[in-house]
Amino acid sequence: MPGTLLQPGVMIPLVAFALLALLFALVLRRAGRLLAAMREADAYRSAVADLAGRIDISLGGVVELIDAVRRHQLPSEAIDENLSAATEAVQRYTDETEALRPPPTHSGQRDALVAELERAGRALEMVTHGSGLLTSRPGAVRELEAQTAIKRGYLNLIHAREAIRRLAIEAATLTAPGGSRVFGRRGL
Repeated sequence: MPGTLLQPGVMIPLVAFALLALLFALVLRRAGRLLAAMREADAYRSAVADLAGRIDISLGGVVELIDAVRRHQLPSEAIDENLSAATEAVQRYTDETEALRPPPTHSGQRDALVAELERAGRALEMVTHGSGLLTSRPGAVRELEAQTAIKRGYLNLIHAREAIRRLAIEAATLTAPGGSRVFGRRGL
């Protein structure tokens, strides 16, 4: 009986079973990695969609107020608190965006979001400067400088808001470097 284990009729099925088990383990390991990458990308995509929605709401409200000041429908001092709140919100959004972990092939997208948020922050500073000029120093020359600063800030804010929307749409449709869709959702 001791030679029974070494017979080819017994060894071949055992070796085949071991190879199949090894192959199955390798497939499971690879599938686990793929699922983890998909989960990570889905979390990134959801975070970007949520963040972009909040940014759009915050900037949308302040853009309307700035436009009203620009058109002389509101006094500039009426939006000072809104400008401060929007500036703080943009800084929080920037910090939140910097903490995001995108898929490795799309890390530039996070950097682009941060750049657009910084642009929005500078635009708000420009509007704050123009608003301060309107309230503190009357006169035709100061009025022109103030209106120019407000208008430039307003336009930069609109452009940053549009770019953030575009980047959020791109994040919602992440693709692999070869151009094929990697992840399942189709839109925001």
